Amino acid sequence: MAAKKILMLVGDYVEDYEVMVPFQALQMVGHVVHAVCPDKKVGFIVKTAIHDFEGAQTYSEKPGHNFQLNATFDEIDPKDYDALVIPGGRAPEYIRLNKRVLEIVQHFATENKPIAAICHGIQVLIAADVLKDKSCSAYPAIGSDINCVGGKYVPISVEEAYVDDNLVTAPAWPAHSQWLSKFLDVLGTKITL
Repeated sequence: MAAKKILMLVGDYVEDYEVMVPFQALQMVGHVVHAVCPDKKVGFIVKTAIHDFEGAQTYSEKPGHNFQLNATFDEIDPKDYDALVIPGGRAPEYIRLNKRVLEIVQHFATENKPIAAICHGIQVLIAADVLKDKSCSAYPAIGSDINCVGGKYVPISVEEAYVDDNLVTAPAWPAHSQWLSKFLDVLGTKITL
């Protein structure tokens, strides 16, 4: 298996587990992962937030870790990458306002390259207008937004992931094992024991 080059779009208050776990896990199996944030350069940090499910009507939020970027947003060319990862948290609500972020997402969708998005990361796909006729999961509060743009929201448990062609989605970080496993399948990554 040849290593894939994967682009990860992040921003301040990205969900801690949803950036840290895939960033490390994808590298662990041999892929190259470049994490970028609009208006930030290699070596800069983004603040993360830890979202948890503690019995309230929605998730709680606590300060997370600082996550260091390993590439510069203004220098990347999406044509150089095989796949895209968009973590959730609060970052998607503002990075989706960046025109270049949307163009990058549209490149991956148009070229039918693998895209993995989790939780609120789907907000970026919605803003990029790439969900028409696609089925996907997301944090449940985003389900109606997916339907409004011509996609189909798939309600699954928080531990599950959903695949539609090149698109791998999940409701939140408890789905990491399923989400990352399905993403590796879409990437063509084989792990033998």
